[in-house]
Amino acid sequence: MSFTRILTHPGGSHKDEFLACCLLMARYGVPVVRREPTDADLADPAIAVVDVGGEHDPARGNFDHHQFPKDSEPLCALSLVLQHLGVYEDARKFCDWLEPAEWFDTRGPVETARWLGVDRDQMAKLHSPIDVTLLRRFAKTSELNPGEPLWEVMSWIGADLLEYLGQLRERLDYIAKFGEFWEIPSPTGSFHVLYMPRTEPMPDEPSSGLGRFIEDHPDGDKIVGLVYPDRRGQGFGLSRHNDHPRLDFTRISDCPDVHFAHARGFVAKTSATDPERLRELLSQCWQ
Repeated sequence: MSFTRILTHPGGSHKDEFLACCLLMARYGVPVVRREPTDADLADPAIAVVDVGGEHDPARGNFDHHQFPKDSEPLCALSLVLQHLGVYEDARKFCDWLEPAEWFDTRGPVETARWLGVDRDQMAKLHSPIDVTLLRRFAKTSELNPGEPLWEVMSWIGADLLEYLGQLRERLDYIAKFGEFWEIPSPTGSFHVLYMPRTEPMPDEPSSGLGRFIEDHPDGDKIVGLVYPDRRGQGFGLSRHNDHPRLDFTRISDCPDVHFAHARGFVAKTSATDPERLRELLSQCWQ
């Protein structure tokens, strides 16, 4: 399915339809029109009707949630578009801001604050002037076309979100394929780290995605440290996971093959590449 136009409601703009439009603009490169839909619009599968129209029918390009029962799960227009693009599950897993956005749009600020366990007044402290300006400028338009500044900015937002989700999924699959869970013995007890070998080609950011992978792994709660290729050299980086206090890399700062150990002990760099030597260094760091 491809769209030739995106249609959303006029008047005030909210984050859910704004981001839903961003994603569709990035994917399909088409204009946005802000007006009430007609029956013909709803029936036309070439028009993506977003957050208006009273119908959720992806086969016809209709993505509204307002007709859902009030006790249904908190799905907004953004949720429905993410589902249509096949990235909703990854977005819920990797975008910590998505579920609060769904709650805010479908339940309002009072219930969302209660769900988050914060005072209603605290919600206002999270407002960003970037959000305010973009939503306000979008609300003032009746049509946006490629090449116009706001259209381009919105397309960037959608493209970056899709790129983030796609690259992170690829990265997690890569970690699952090559990563190893090491158990490291030490005089004060054993501990576990996640080791990433050097591969060709090597990712631009060898340590990216490791935390997310550990969160989802059934044995992830055992992991206290990370070992990954140093992107600035041929050796490896060593770091704490979740800043575990018993892993202190200052304990290896005098080793000849350790060229950097942060004074606070949370990260180190070594020229060592042999797995056994890396295990030895890690063992010395446990206290």
